[in-house]
Amino acid sequence: MFAILGMLVVIVSVVTGYLASHGNLLALWQPFEVLIICGAALGAFMTANPLSLQKRVFKMLPRIVLGSRHNKGFYLQLLTLTYCLFQKSRQNGFLAIEEDIENPFSSELFMGFPDVLRDHEVVNFLTDNYRVFALTGLASYEIDAIMDAEIEQMEEELLAPSHAVNKVAEALPGFGIVAAVLGIVITMGSIGGPMEEIGAHVAAALVGTFLGVFFAYGFVGPVSSHLESLGQHEVKALLCLKACLVSSVAGYAPPVAVETGRKLLPADLRPNFSELSDYLKQYR
Repeated sequence: MFAILGMLVVIVSVVTGYLASHGNLLALWQPFEVLIICGAALGAFMTANPLSLQKRVFKMLPRIVLGSRHNKGFYLQLLTLTYCLFQKSRQNGFLAIEEDIENPFSSELFMGFPDVLRDHEVVNFLTDNYRVFALTGLASYEIDAIMDAEIEQMEEELLAPSHAVNKVAEALPGFGIVAAVLGIVITMGSIGGPMEEIGAHVAAALVGTFLGVFFAYGFVGPVSSHLESLGQHEVKALLCLKACLVSSVAGYAPPVAVETGRKLLPADLRPNFSELSDYLKQYR
């Protein structure tokens, strides 16, 4: 919601300043300039990125409006789910949670935490690494190294959409110049005609440069930064799980293992000790 508000502030500020300077708003209405700039930017984006990445970018765009799914409620559920897995495994052995690990999306335990279950990357990371620990019996430092390598790779994938959109933002001023040059070409063909017509063509060409810069720094660049922030939220959830798993493998009790993960959460989204303790009571 704040992203939409920010875009509105950009539009209102620019338009109000332009009108206050006695500008003609209709002079900015150049649909063919928009077609050249946006069409060329979209084509370049499609050329530069594989189809799978394009799909991920468009899939993430609605979350700019909806916000990150990783809020305090999500982290409370994530830590509680991790605690329940550790506690159940500690009391009854790995066989007691084997079915939960193998089929998390049909597991009664996992279905008790719907916010976590909607994040497939986090669920798969938790179950895959818990399975590795249970089947191999690796030491905590070895599990730590494996998860570090996996998180590094996943971070690249999670941040790839923001990098792809940022490349578009960097290219937009150039496409604005392309539109402006084409406008000048049209203008040169009008030399000798009425001055009003020549002036209109020059104005349209300059609008092309304006729109390229405006779209780049007012919208596409900030969208890229927002997508990067969403990706970083995913990474923080993975780091939290890694800390919990490593602590559990090292032999710490489930409440202590979960507490180590809690400390790695972002300060503005981190449930405090009392909140987490109260939430865990209903699962003990």
